Amino acid sequence: YCFLFLAFYLVLMYSVHTGYPFPTAPPVDPFAKIRVDDCGKTKGCFRYGKPGCNAETCDYFLSYRRIGADVEFELSADTDGWVAVGFSSDKKMGGDDVMACVHDDNGRVRIQHFYNVGQWAKEIQRNPARDEEGVFENNRVTCRFKRPVYVPREETIVDLHLSWYYLFAWGPAIQGSITRHDIDSPPVSERVVSIYKYEDIFMPSAAYQTFSSPFCLLLIVALTFYLLMGTP
Repeated sequence: YCFLFLAFYLVLMYSVHTGYPFPTAPPVDPFAKIRVDDCGKTKGCFRYGKPGCNAETCDYFLSYRRIGADVEFELSADTDGWVAVGFSSDKKMGGDDVMACVHDDNGRVRIQHFYNVGQWAKEIQRNPARDEEGVFENNRVTCRFKRPVYVPREETIVDLHLSWYYLFAWGPAIQGSITRHDIDSPPVSERVVSIYKYEDIFMPSAAYQTFSSPFCLLLIVALTFYLLMGTP
């Protein structure tokens, strides 16, 4: 034992005097940024916000892609609280399977499973998510996780091989608990979504919807014509 202790002491002294570094734990892999150039090709995407926005600038962003028996989801939103996607048989909140990424008071982003009971989200202990990772940076909550395509029949967890309306929501959190979403009428997919079809769908936020409707454009043209022609 004395010999072993002496050998360890000599190695320690040698390391200190020569500056030889001690081995350190490998660094944790940083969160890989969400790639939007794959949207519509190798994964499906939904973007809500300013035209041309990406996963770091949209008010809300979601992507999905099949990986074997799983579906990988990526979510990001302009919030310091939570971002979620719901799977619904209609376009209304209630009776929906919800996956949420929640930023807690310790700075972590946790993946939680909820079930919408009317207008209230109830957390479900059985969580189908795996390979979870998330980050809170630049006042955005961003996360990535997988969940199986097929699940045993259960009310609170849907089979993703079927098509569902996707409900998009985000909002603040208090001590790691989600609160009401940021906007009164969160965006919803126009039609049911199939995980077997990859599209890149953009939905303008309220600030960019005013002049995008045909009626508004027609009104602008009419007013411009009226002003140019003058009044009698």
